[in-house]
Amino acid sequence: MRLLRSLTRLFACIALTFTLGACAAGSTAGLQSYQSPDGRFAFLYPTGWIQVQVSNGPRVVFHDLIHSDETVSLMVNTVDENNDLNDLGSAVAVGERLRREVIATAGSGRTAELIEAGEREIDGHTFYDLEYAVHLEDRDRHELATVVVDRRRLYTLATSTNEERWPKVKDLFGRVVHSLNLLI
Repeated sequence: MRLLRSLTRLFACIALTFTLGACAAGSTAGLQSYQSPDGRFAFLYPTGWIQVQVSNGPRVVFHDLIHSDETVSLMVNTVDENNDLNDLGSAVAVGERLRREVIATAGSGRTAELIEAGEREIDGHTFYDLEYAVHLEDRDRHELATVVVDRRRLYTLATSTNEERWPKVKDLFGRVVHSLNLLI
């Protein structure tokens, strides 16, 4: 009887170990959390990346130490208090506006193509998920972004890498942009 109990405990411990290991390999594996000092939002970014300060740009920027042109950035802009994301247009319309006014502005030397635009709903907030191919004079890049409106603020969380690295990081970057969470 003691042997049976010991074996049962051993199998339970093994099952628990595998279960916890599977959880660690889930959607947050390889990511760490950032929460804004004011407690309004949080998101995940790749483990080992460092935060950098950018003047007159995004509110938060992280980049990879090894591939320093890989970035995660969060911009916050004010919108009219009566606007929600749907008031700004469809996912495609907002994606095209972001392409024209932020990613590939006139005279920037960049062109961009909106590859995909989708919509999802989380906790009563509409998110638009956007994917771009960005062409610079000397290289091509790939960018994912998500946008959401909350309390007169338009949040844009974006990830960017060069086209060569895109196949290796696209799943990770997808998890990053889908991690944006409004807290208050």
